[in-house]
Amino acid sequence: MRILRPTRRRPSGRTAARTIEEGVVGGLLATLVMTAYRLPIARSLPPTAKFWATYVGGGEPSDYPVVALFLHLLYGVGGGCVFAALARASERPPTEGRGVAAGALFGAILSVFGTRVVLGRLLGMSLEPDESLVFHVSHLIYGLTLGTWVGSRLRDEGGDGGE
Repeated sequence: MRILRPTRRRPSGRTAARTIEEGVVGGLLATLVMTAYRLPIARSLPPTAKFWATYVGGGEPSDYPVVALFLHLLYGVGGGCVFAALARASERPPTEGRGVAAGALFGAILSVFGTRVVLGRLLGMSLEPDESLVFHVSHLIYGLTLGTWVGSRLRDEGGDGGE
């Protein structure tokens, strides 16, 4: 007896565009939520200010608040697109619950990558324990927000490319 299993179809152009769109919106929303949490607590610009001052503009990071926030939003949108694409490509259809769990993991991975690679190697920074806590919690908030958004938006399509 042969058991029929649903086959995964490749996402159509429309579905791929929708995935990118949801990733952009989710990444933007998650970055705004993360920044709203982080800015009043940390009372400092995101590390993108130091990146810009070090590699592009010169001077002090505090000279670049608008650029720092714009780059941070851009980075968050890029992360949202990556997350949405991974959610679409997963074997199990996205849901809010799986989105939240996957988002938390994604935020934790971004946080570790951020502290070790971006801050440590690229910018030569190390965080004080309280700064480290805020950094990690803010990335967790980003991931939870992103995962909830993407899971709630892509779930209706079943993750199989159908609309």
